[in-house]
Amino acid sequence: MTVTALPLMDGVPHRQGMTVHVRGLEVQAGIGVYDHEKGRLQTLIVDVELDLGAGAVRDLSDTLDYDGVARIVRGLAAGEHIELVETFAEQVALACLEDLRVLAVRVKVDKPGAIAGAQAAGCAVSYAR
Repeated sequence: MTVTALPLMDGVPHRQGMTVHVRGLEVQAGIGVYDHEKGRLQTLIVDVELDLGAGAVRDLSDTLDYDGVARIVRGLAAGEHIELVETFAEQVALACLEDLRVLAVRVKVDKPGAIAGAQAAGCAVSYAR
């Protein structure tokens, strides 16, 4: 096994980046384009990864509260019916970017049961400043 050393700047380790994530968040949402999907809730599994850059993280004000990310996802899921998981993923990503500490975001949304015989179908979207 080869271990790669941290890059050094003047012999001092420095952070290259920090990401925080919420993975596997299960929500119920009114989502889907087909008639049989309207008027009912369906399960979505959401992963959100946020790039905060290389700045120091000393306390909560330097990072993101995971509950805040979950509130964004849950709030959108509780809102009006959305036809596409792609639209849902984009709305989550753009809401996360409202926090100026977020330099980039990747949102993955899985819709279990969307295709018979498949674990899930879904999408992933990435945005950066």
